[in-house]
Amino acid sequence: MDWLITLFTDTSSIAHIVVLYSIVIAIGVLLGKIKIFGISLGVTFVLFAGILAGHIGFTAPVDILSFIQDFGLILFVFCIGLQVGPGFFESFQHGGVTLNLISTCAIVLNIAIMFACYYLFFDTSDHDSLPMLVGTLYGAVTNTPGLGAATEALNYISDTFSNGIPSIASGYACAYPLGVVGIILAMIVIRVITKTDTKKEEEQLEAAEAANPHAKPHRMHLRVTNKFLAGRNLMQISEFLNRDIVCSRYLHDGVVSIPNRNTVFAVGDELLIVCAEADAEAIQAFIGPEIDTPWTAENENQPMVSRRIVVTRSRMNGKTLGKMHFSSVYGVNVTRITRQGIDIFASRNHHFHVGDKIMVVGPEENVNRVAEMMGNSVNRLNAPNIATIFIGIIIGIIFGCIPFTIPGMPVPLRLGLAGGPLVIAILIGRYGYRIKLVTYTTTSANMMLREIGLVLFLASVGIKSGAGFWEAVVQGDGIKYVYCGFLITVIPVLIIGYFARMRYRFNYFTIIGMLAGTYTNPMALAYANSLCSREAPAIGYSTVYPLSMFLRIFTAQILVLFFCM
Repeated sequence: MDWLITLFTDTSSIAHIVVLYSIVIAIGVLLGKIKIFGISLGVTFVLFAGILAGHIGFTAPVDILSFIQDFGLILFVFCIGLQVGPGFFESFQHGGVTLNLISTCAIVLNIAIMFACYYLFFDTSDHDSLPMLVGTLYGAVTNTPGLGAATEALNYISDTFSNGIPSIASGYACAYPLGVVGIILAMIVIRVITKTDTKKEEEQLEAAEAANPHAKPHRMHLRVTNKFLAGRNLMQISEFLNRDIVCSRYLHDGVVSIPNRNTVFAVGDELLIVCAEADAEAIQAFIGPEIDTPWTAENENQPMVSRRIVVTRSRMNGKTLGKMHFSSVYGVNVTRITRQGIDIFASRNHHFHVGDKIMVVGPEENVNRVAEMMGNSVNRLNAPNIATIFIGIIIGIIFGCIPFTIPGMPVPLRLGLAGGPLVIAILIGRYGYRIKLVTYTTTSANMMLREIGLVLFLASVGIKSGAGFWEAVVQGDGIKYVYCGFLITVIPVLIIGYFARMRYRFNYFTIIGMLAGTYTNPMALAYANSLCSREAPAIGYSTVYPLSMFLRIFTAQILVLFFCM
């Protein structure tokens, strides 16, 4: 039995370290699935399992813990950057600008409430109080990448702490549970104090969607008289016109058939063309005159189907939904778009990227045409692009190490191991295709890498801080961190939610989705979605999530380097 005892006690053994992480992660993930009043802490419970392990002395060498912690953080934030990158810049279009400004105000309010708590409830001469409150801030807003960025920034100023770097994960752990619950409670309070009727709000969303302008469809029968078209297929004709057209039937040698993109036309063929009304005259001038025909090709009585189509054709990159004329030309509607696991509202200004999943509703024949146009070849996306991920990480680390000198700041600012890879991942995710860099990863692959990085980071932080957790929290200012965290969570939500509702008259469901995105809190989004059958919460969430995630990580380092020295 000595070998078994050694396995659990020899901290220098690789087997011991692997067993340690496996136990902490497995227990944390399993306990995180337990729901209380329908709410669970999710994977974040790994932090608490790590704290318990560290507290009882089940640990590993500090240098090993630090390496795994930093590597997990890099992997986590880089995958988040790839996820939000394609929609990061698009989120500033039209109404998204206002939502992002309101979201930014909420982030600033979170920080202001943190400083108010610091000066009201803590001894300002205690050098450790403010860093601990920074940890509390990120627990209150349920933002783990911010905790990672703050923890890393503390390493740059470690010499300023005579008793060692404060274990800010303790403050995070105190504030996190009420951070999850507090935002949901605040959403309910907003609905009460603004006297919002959720039924009327949903009716307004329905009316707004019905009023959304679309190009008017035009149907016409044409005879091919342009000799240039002889021997050319439908795809070549469409590309030459540079307009969206659908040829749903054609008559050749007395036989009516359904053409596809490779169908070759001849002079004298008769075509049933559907296009946007504005394009009808140009198409008619190019193909030939409009005619009366005895054969019909109506498809209105075809059964309607809905199908999820994956964008895999590279030439669809950057195409705008509004300019595709799905409704007028193809006779289908795009009702939902999913990118990297995030539902995005199908607005007319949406730009497609390889890997987007679109829900298409319409006659089966028309849906099949759209699927052919978009690619819909899932096998093309299955191969993981590992090289792109690690090339991006290399560039991100180099970028994160570049010092930025700011007047009045005692040490240069660096984006570090959290901010550098995040910025590069956002840029690669958005513009990588322009330099022939394949950046797409399947949602499952992205989630797997992201979750592995997250649990490694949380387990490492928990194990490292476990030894002093009892003294710092239970015997120290733990209760203060709990109620300060609750104030940091709730007050900004109430102020911003009320302001967005009464000043800008945003729909209630858009507001609560925006607040969930500001706090990067998927559990709050799930609650918002449970109240509304429309896409408004998902719109609000996805519009502000990319910028909010970036600002949470960036401000974490600013807070530490500017105020915690």
